[in-house]
Order: sequence, then structure tokens, then C-alpha cells
Amino acid sequence: MSLLHGKLQTELQTITAMVQIYCRAHHHSDEGLCQACQALLDYAETRLDRCPYGETKPACKHCPVHCYKAEPKEQVRQIMRYAGPRMLWQHPLLAIRHLLNERKPFPDKPPHNASNRAKRQKTP
Repeated sequence: MSLLHGKLQTELQTITAMVQIYCRAHHHSDEGLCQACQALLDYAETRLDRCPYGETKPACKHCPVHCYKAEPKEQVRQIMRYAGPRMLWQHPLLAIRHLLNERKPFPDKPPHNASNRAKRQKTP
């Protein structure tokens, strides 16, 4: 069960689909994801959970707050370069949502305690 819901869950579904496309083509894993790709996906889920923007999260590409460390960020870039065009054929709704999300303006400053994690910790 994922800790994410709403827009953040959709973001996780999108990155999961991209990682699956990439892993199948480059790591030839037919039975799910290889260990490295699964670790990257787990890292992405953690970063989404802790995004300071929470549900108002902008596209990571244009975000002024860089959540990813350098190495995973470059891995995600490579995955998106490869899987992005292929998403239109395999997951058209997720691809179109992702492209539309990239065009939306983003808030200047994240609201205090807006992250999914902060909201979860507040709830008893």
C-alpha cells in the first residue's frame, strides 16, 4: 500500500510506468523491475511523499526546490528521455496528464507543512 494519494499517487503511477518501460528495454527484466530500478522507484516515492509542495506539487522539471540527489536525478532524466515518447503508446492518459502538468505555473513558495508526510504525521 502506498503512502500517497490524489495527485501524488498519479505522479507515482507515471514514474512507475516510465521505469517499467525503461527497465524492460535496458535491463531485460520480464518479471517486474530489476533491483536498481526498484530502488530508484522507492526513492522517488519517498521524495514525492516529502515534497514541500504536497498536493500543489509542480512538475519536478520546473520546480525551484530540488528534492533528488544528483545521481538519482540523472537516472530519472535518462529514464524519462527514453520512456517519455513511448508513454504515449503504452499509457496515453498518464502521458497526457504529465505533459499538461508541465505547462501549469507553480506556486512561488511552498506552504508550511504541506508535504504529504507532514499531513500524515499531524493526523492522530
